[in-house]
Amino acid sequence: MAVRILDGAIGTELISRGLELEAPDWSARAITHAPDLLAQLHADYAHAGASLHTANTFRTQPRALGKGWVAALQAAVRIARDAVPPEHLVLGSMAPVEDCYRPDLSPGAAARTEHRKIASALANAGCQVLLCETFANGPEAIVAAEEAVATGLPTWLSLTAGPFGDLLSPEELAQIGKDAVSSGIERLLVNCIAATEIGEYVDAIAPLGVPIGVYANAGREDEGLGWAATSPRAAEAYAVLAERWKDAGASVIGGCCGTGPLHIRALAERFG
Repeated sequence: MAVRILDGAIGTELISRGLELEAPDWSARAITHAPDLLAQLHADYAHAGASLHTANTFRTQPRALGKGWVAALQAAVRIARDAVPPEHLVLGSMAPVEDCYRPDLSPGAAARTEHRKIASALANAGCQVLLCETFANGPEAIVAAEEAVATGLPTWLSLTAGPFGDLLSPEELAQIGKDAVSSGIERLLVNCIAATEIGEYVDAIAPLGVPIGVYANAGREDEGLGWAATSPRAAEAYAVLAERWKDAGASVIGGCCGTGPLHIRALAERFG
């Protein structure tokens, strides 16, 4: 089975390159304050071997940016598109409207109107795939996926159980995925769970009847898989863990928080 390589983290990698980020705009700050740095990061991921690139639209939404959110979203997509080869795909990131690690704060299905606006804006900006990512609240994940599918673009849904798997059990996460499959999503993924702990979540979604994918975070810093410990050796250790994800059926693999171009290069050399 061939594996397509997704890029790695944007927010944590921007921080590692010297950009200060803070809520509520977080990584979206780079769109106006450091567009050249953001473009270089996209280009670095392409050079490392990724052919799937997520535009920096995780926080370009009304609650985070107010009335300027559409312009920021359009700029983020343009920066990504201009930085990577034309044959590579640009994915539009759709995130929870509140904190992705606080599903209790989610408005649930009541977020439908907001996700409809975001999905439409991403489609109009020229994204080729819509990636609803880092969802731990089931009702919100499903309405986001439904509104993304309604644009006519291929839609991928990525669920998280939190960085260390304390928000959802594998069974609970898989149930959300099962409920979402009927919405017409093209792919179901798991993301931003520690690389050493994500395997059981991959196993849980594998039988659900749609292609799957994985992009884990680097886990605790003392695990030595990323963050300040990023090195060719750390990246290779991450790629070794990814062998299990591939064996479970993952045909898209990338990286989340704490990973960078070295991790993507290691994945590309192993699977590309």
